[in-house]
Amino acid sequence: MVTSAHEGMHRIFQERPEILGPVFGVLDVPLPAKATVDAVTTDVTETRPLERRVDTVLRVGPSDGEDFLLAIEAQSKRVPGKEASWGYYIAYLQAKYGLPVLLLVVCQDRATAKWAAGPFDCGARGWTAQRTYPLVAGPDNLPVITDVRTVSKNLALAALSALAHARSAECGAILEAIGSALQELQETDPETAGYFFEFLEINLGNTPAAEDWKGIMSFVSYFPGRGTVRETAYLEGKAEGQAEDRASLILRVLEKRGIPVPEATRERITSCADLDILALWFDRSLAATAAEDLFAEDPEVPGAGPEQA
Repeated sequence: MVTSAHEGMHRIFQERPEILGPVFGVLDVPLPAKATVDAVTTDVTETRPLERRVDTVLRVGPSDGEDFLLAIEAQSKRVPGKEASWGYYIAYLQAKYGLPVLLLVVCQDRATAKWAAGPFDCGARGWTAQRTYPLVAGPDNLPVITDVRTVSKNLALAALSALAHARSAECGAILEAIGSALQELQETDPETAGYFFEFLEINLGNTPAAEDWKGIMSFVSYFPGRGTVRETAYLEGKAEGQAEDRASLILRVLEKRGIPVPEATRERITSCADLDILALWFDRSLAATAAEDLFAEDPEVPGAGPEQA
């Protein structure tokens, strides 16, 4: 699983290679539906003092022709000198593996995508020794997918589309469709649904779309009743928040009624996680004459020691 926004823009091609077909389709580069895809080392260092690494390198074996290498770079902004590194990556990988090389640059904004498209020339005195033509995937050519049925058939492409359009007003509709598709997918393939849920949660970063995604997922009954780690953590967090709210309300009632609350009593109230006990204490706080009245004849808490009763 990817662990940063930068990783997500290129690692999805490693983890979900089915995305290659539709992405090559929008780039008008033919790629047969049947192709083998294998990750290749990203280290293109020749001398240790100067370390060079491509984000992702894949060896693609199409069913109708020669294998080729696909070098994939995630580019969030224009970086001076980066184009020289791209030219180096292509030349080095071709020399090392003896295979043709394509470079795909994935961008999140139009200005960066326009720059990344090149071409970038290397030469002198009017002669071009090398010219680099990157393939570029970005907001201008990755489709805006808002139909739930289409999203379900192309989840990886829809997720990449959401990242590419994360700074546009269209992203909200993409995420709504993905959220609906994931809720349906959870019934048949919870592992894949979980992958894309986490992928977007991590890789939308600090964009406005990240807040949209949190809002969408808060209304989705995700992993209902399945006892997954995420569901358990969610339910525990929800219960903890309710307990804190009830404890705060009890203390506020006592304060408004002018009833002193000793520190030990305050600690007992705020540390209680049992919602039923807190509800009982709240009812008692409405008529109590002293804070200790809350605990009169408290029902025994299952599993609790005498000091918690």
